[in-house]
Amino acid sequence: MRPPRPPVSMGGPMASDPSESDDKLPLQGRFNRFRKLAGLSAQLSADVLKNGAKRLAGQEPEFLSKAAAEKLVSTLGELKGAAMKLGQAVSMDTELLSPEVRQVIARLQNEAPHMPYEVVARVLREELGDSPEALFREFEPKPLAAASLGQVHRAVLHDGREVAVKVQYPGIAETLTGDMDNLGLVVKTVSKASRLTDGTAYFQELREEMLLETDYLREAALCTGFARGAARLPDVKVPAVIPERTARRVLTLELLQGRTLKDWVVSGPSAEERFRVARQLILAIYGPFFLQGEMQADPHPGNFMVLEDGRLGVLDFGSIKRFTPRFVDANRRMFLHAVRLESMDVMGLSREVGFTSELPDAEAAPLIQEILHIAGRPMRTTPYDYATCQIPRDMKLHFARNAARFLKIRPPAEAVMFFRSTGGLAQNLKLIGAQGDFRGVFLEVASLL
Repeated sequence: MRPPRPPVSMGGPMASDPSESDDKLPLQGRFNRFRKLAGLSAQLSADVLKNGAKRLAGQEPEFLSKAAAEKLVSTLGELKGAAMKLGQAVSMDTELLSPEVRQVIARLQNEAPHMPYEVVARVLREELGDSPEALFREFEPKPLAAASLGQVHRAVLHDGREVAVKVQYPGIAETLTGDMDNLGLVVKTVSKASRLTDGTAYFQELREEMLLETDYLREAALCTGFARGAARLPDVKVPAVIPERTARRVLTLELLQGRTLKDWVVSGPSAEERFRVARQLILAIYGPFFLQGEMQADPHPGNFMVLEDGRLGVLDFGSIKRFTPRFVDANRRMFLHAVRLESMDVMGLSREVGFTSELPDAEAAPLIQEILHIAGRPMRTTPYDYATCQIPRDMKLHFARNAARFLKIRPPAEAVMFFRSTGGLAQNLKLIGAQGDFRGVFLEVASLL
């Protein structure tokens, strides 16, 4: 047995004072966190105003400077929770940020400041009943990754299997609840004051899904279920759960070997590799959805891994969304019509999905049809180049130009997670920048159904 290493951190030896260690945990208290975010907001607003002045002077400004991005990463990384998840989403927007700034903010995807080893050991003892050294043959004190709700450590089981152990930050469940309650007040106030469509139902869907992510026993069950949905996808790897080393705040999975998508994409992959990984990513998102009604609803580049054996690994299962059969069936038929280039009853299928509309069908149908037309470009065009893809930009423009009418078309609440997943997929594909026969890839998805 390898002797345990002394506790270490990203920057050197750990402090032995418990009070000093606790300072490295996520900031607690709704008011304290709100005040921290308010301070960050003021600094970012000053940066935006400065860039606005550059625009008036005829210069080409960035939406966010590199210095402001560093401040954003530092603050959100310290806060973790919902605030950090928001930063992860921002880091994926290729239209909003320059590549340099996006690379800075991308550190939030799995490189947040981590909690001390003694706190990790305490959580393991509380949840699994013993020390890391007793529970595992080897346990690396330095984390492989630190994210919004917990951090991941490499370990080896007593039978020699290498595993990834995700340990939840103490108090993060309460912290996340406070964050979402703060955001909920904002959503409710804006909805009442602006005469816009009431967004509370959609926010409630997002809130409930995020709060469920703190239950690692639930995540273990979702991982096992997602593996069943991906069973017909040999190029997609879902790690096995280790039940005897899993509890409410500790999740142990088979360790996958490779590089996260965000690290792989900057390593100079060939055109062939880019197409291969883009294809796998499309299959990983749409395959389990159409086959089993489940989707990876937090698809930032830190949640996928390009494995050494060429497959695509899926890493995070707390945000797996299970959809209603009606929602899946109607979307499946809509997809098949689109990929086969067939006409469809847009309003009829939209209602089956769960959409409601205050507009006459003759006015609502073209709006929805244009969404399908923009999203379906890779299904119609061969070859398709995701490096120059304008789908995210054109979607934003379409909604902006027709904002008043879109407020009268309401998707079902569960569509929030669907749009989060498919929107993230579109951003990831643009990030990969592959070119090739993607119509063939979508036909491959259709052949599974």
